[in-house]
Amino acid sequence: MSVTSRGSSAPIVPQQPSFADEGKLSVSIDFGTTFSGVAYGSSRIAAGKVQQILNWPGSFETFRKIPTCLLYDQTGQVLAWGIEAKSAGPVPGSVKCEWFKLFLEPHALRDQANVDHRLPALPPGKRAIDLIIDFLSCLWDYAKQQITREIGAVADLDSADVWLTVPAAWDATGCQMMRDAAIAAGLVRSARAGDHDWRDRLRIISEPEAAAVHCANLTDVHKLSPNQNFMICDAGGGTVDLAVYRIIGMLSNLEIAELCARSGANCGSLFLDLRFRELMKTLLSDHPVHLDSVSLANFQENFSETEKLRYMGEEDDDKMFHFTCFNVEDPDDPAVGLVNGEVTIPGNLLRQEVFDPVVNEVLELIEAQTQKVNQRLDALLLVGGFSGSEYLFRKVQERFGSRIRVITRPADCDTATVRGAAQYGLARRPLVSSVIAPQSYMLKVKLPAEQEDWLKRPAYIRENDAGVAICEYRRVLQYLVAKGAILRKGQRLKTTFCKFSQTPNDRMFVATLYTSDSDKIMRYTDEGETTELCKWTIDLGALPSFQQNASVPNPNGFYTEFELGLELDSAEVRGVLIYQGQDWGRVVFDYRS
Repeated sequence: MSVTSRGSSAPIVPQQPSFADEGKLSVSIDFGTTFSGVAYGSSRIAAGKVQQILNWPGSFETFRKIPTCLLYDQTGQVLAWGIEAKSAGPVPGSVKCEWFKLFLEPHALRDQANVDHRLPALPPGKRAIDLIIDFLSCLWDYAKQQITREIGAVADLDSADVWLTVPAAWDATGCQMMRDAAIAAGLVRSARAGDHDWRDRLRIISEPEAAAVHCANLTDVHKLSPNQNFMICDAGGGTVDLAVYRIIGMLSNLEIAELCARSGANCGSLFLDLRFRELMKTLLSDHPVHLDSVSLANFQENFSETEKLRYMGEEDDDKMFHFTCFNVEDPDDPAVGLVNGEVTIPGNLLRQEVFDPVVNEVLELIEAQTQKVNQRLDALLLVGGFSGSEYLFRKVQERFGSRIRVITRPADCDTATVRGAAQYGLARRPLVSSVIAPQSYMLKVKLPAEQEDWLKRPAYIRENDAGVAICEYRRVLQYLVAKGAILRKGQRLKTTFCKFSQTPNDRMFVATLYTSDSDKIMRYTDEGETTELCKWTIDLGALPSFQQNASVPNPNGFYTEFELGLELDSAEVRGVLIYQGQDWGRVVFDYRS
């Protein structure tokens, strides 16, 4: 990715919303690990109420979400997607792909060795991002057709705002990869000549923030009022995301503010499936005829569609659960519960080996989030597909019922994220007024040595060409924003920089942005772990001061002073080149690969 300023053009003038924006279409996509959905709305459609796509290829029934699934042929072409891919039988040479969203999880991006070994391998020659592009392309092409069928000629999808949800635990790298994939899939494009800002119509929003907007619009249901706090537990297929918000202002002009850094982990309902699969492999280790890929997929599908959400926990300990074998051979081994072609598993074994490890991880995640708040929580709202688990809901009530007055699953809890994202778009204003910086963002810089540096790190100090004692730039950190900082939506954090240019051709400024999860404010790089997030590359050649200095021969070179503005929202990091108080260009980040 390259980064540019405005060239020789004038400073950027922020565009104000026009009257035409009032009826603009807002489309949201909840791209999930296991299921995905699409919602849309406009002030001119259905009295401004959010609509969902319910009719999908491959079924005459209606579904609010469809499987995030692709079927490829042996040449790497998409044979089917969604319901049709999920329900497809074995096709020679084909590859069925699911759960590929988890490859963008931060730990997996930092080191491929961190990818969960239980995830299916990607098809030969395909990267996770390729699968995401293919799925989003299929989903969007169909969504455009279906929205047009449902609302007719008023559907101006080429100029629609598109909202794409991402997990709370993702860092800016994963969010940028999702943005790149969405643009490659055609979710937004130039609608007309001169439409230079068409990429800005793609908005990335965190899943709990979108869910919070949906839930906050139901405050009468949960008896919440201004100045009360609520936690969102978005328990989905792959991830469980947590965030805490306060309702501020009047409910007629809804506004909510984030109270503490959000959190999340890979402990969604998919991990029940994976643990169940491992249990079946253990029980049937001496019966390989039932352990081929088709048989295991059959066991897993039966578990997922029947017992996974209905399981009640301890009261089911003495109940026997039956799972039919796909193959008819080798039908009996009572010692492992294999009788007449069925595997019978006691409820207490399911609880201990499948449910408790995952449910307990969710409970500990919620506990840790409550400790961060240090304020009274008035409600805990569970959303997402996994929130439909009776066992999970019961354990949450048992653990937190004495501390939190309202623990509930809102209406449409399984689609709260996609509906909330669409509602956010329809509001045409920031419904979440402030966010908490989930990490620290800093640069490695060189600074004039201070007394503290002489005492603590004398080995880092060098004299520059002017004879000034300087702390080496590789060793000293300059914070742009500290973890836990409260930021208003749209707030810009500005930092002044000065670049020395020996010649007029030396016009590019490059800085590396680092992040840290530590709560400690560090001055030196050896005080804690930092992670390189991206590079800032800025072309200063358009700035008047640079052009003026470059036009005058100066064998000693010259300096150019400028500012960089950093903007953080719930999911993305953006940068702006600022000169004399005006925007002169967007800073594009080159994310680590």
